[in-house]
Parts: sequence; structure tokens; C-alpha cells
Amino acid sequence: MIELTPENYYSLETDWEYMSFSQFKNFKECEAKELARLKGEWEPAKKKSTGADPLILGNYVHSYFESIVAHEAFVEANKKELISSRGATKGKLKSSYQLAEEMIKTLDNDKLFDFIYTPGKKEVIVTGQINDHAWKGKIDSLVLAKGYFCDLKTVDDIHKKHWDPANRIWTNFIEDRGYIMQAAIYQELIKQTFGKQCQPYLFAVSKQTPPDKGAFDFEDTDTQYLMKEALEEIKEKQDRFWQVMNGEVEPKHCGKCEYCRSMKELAAFQHVTDIEVD
Repeated sequence: MIELTPENYYSLETDWEYMSFSQFKNFKECEAKELARLKGEWEPAKKKSTGADPLILGNYVHSYFESIVAHEAFVEANKKELISSRGATKGKLKSSYQLAEEMIKTLDNDKLFDFIYTPGKKEVIVTGQINDHAWKGKIDSLVLAKGYFCDLKTVDDIHKKHWDPANRIWTNFIEDRGYIMQAAIYQELIKQTFGKQCQPYLFAVSKQTPPDKGAFDFEDTDTQYLMKEALEEIKEKQDRFWQVMNGEVEPKHCGKCEYCRSMKELAAFQHVTDIEVD
């Protein structure tokens, strides 16, 4: 197995050896799309809202709370995207990313966030086995001595409702984005790496003006059940995903994602009444 480091953690090379939450989630959405990503044959288009790349905006906030060195390195690595190069704003943060500074200030001035999140060791890599398959995770803030870890999320709106087509109900952003499964994975990997059961917490800050913020635990009985259910889902589905990666079975196409749309070829007519709707 390749030893994971901060430099290779997000590489395709290590993705072939270790499953991760994001990789598992991608396979659930579309096996063909994720396999094409792993092979380096396709990568998702950058999705922009209000002129900012959501991934860069989120990582700008994350790196600030990691360390001064990490934040400066991130800004330097993404200077072209983040920093204005002309006019009166030359050398300053572009207007499309100034919201990130507001988001940082919102958390920086919060006593609970400072007490719980700030003391932890940041970006801790953890590994382990789930049913004999290798997994990896990266913990935003780990306070091992006190038995808890934190995840920091940037979201468009904490209170926005999300439609769950499988259960035909409205739900919140944590359930919609699979963060309960992520918490269960990280809890298991921390236990395997350090031999300690840790309680997960999640902090969220919104991309609104002014930004909203929230602190969430996973301690209630219903959420504990959902965490156990999430690990069972992984055990049930991951064998097939590894088989897809190893070329043992053909990947399924969802038929609707950006990858499938880009590869689509018409072969026959479909009845009007057979059109699938979400």
C-alpha cells in the first residue's frame, strides 16, 4: 500500500488503493463517471456561482483555520483565481471571493467554535479497513485527548430544504450530502488508527451575506442508527465498486450526469410516457 501523505492524499494514484467517502459517494451517483475520473479520462467541469469556484472558496476558509502557513500556501497556489491582477484592486482578493473573508470572520469571532474546533490537530490523515477493503479519511480537526473530532462545511444555506427522491421527503443539508455517512466512516477510521472512539461534531458556515453558522452533534438515537446504517450500506455496496475499479464488471451509467450526457448517443426512440423524471 502507498503511504499517505498531505502531498499524495488527493492523488489518483492513492484513490486506486484507498476508498474514501467522496469516492464512494461518486460511485453511488454514477459508476461510469467515477471510473472515468479515476482513469484520468474525464474530470468534472468547474461549477461557479456568483463568479467564485465553490471548491476554492471552501478551501480558502478551511486553510485559514488549518494554519497561517497552510493558508498562505493555498493563496499562493491559487493566486491567479483569488487575487486581482489589475486596476484599483490589484493585489487584493477578488470581489467574488471577499465573501470567504466574511465567513472566516463569522467563525473566528464565535466562542463555541474557538473552544471546540480551534484546539484540534488539523488535517489528520486516518486509514483503516472496512470489510477487508482499504479506506482513507482526512479529519479537519481532531482532539484525541478529549475524544472528539470536527468537520467544517461551507454551504449555500444551512436551512435550505433538500428533496430526497428515494424516500420522497424533504431533508436537511447534512442528510442530503451524506455527511452522516462521512461521520461514521471517520469515526471508524479514527478508532482503527488511534484505538479511540471519538464523537463527531460538524460546524457549518453559509455563503450568505451576512453568513449564517451552525454547530451540530450526532448524539441522538436516530442519528446513531443512521450512522450504523451507513456503514452497513458501505459493506453491502463497496465490493461491486472495487470490482468496477479492477475491471471485473462493467460500470453502470446513470444516464443523466454531465459525464453520461457528454458520452450519450441516440440509438432508438423512447415512448413519451416512459421519460424518467426526478
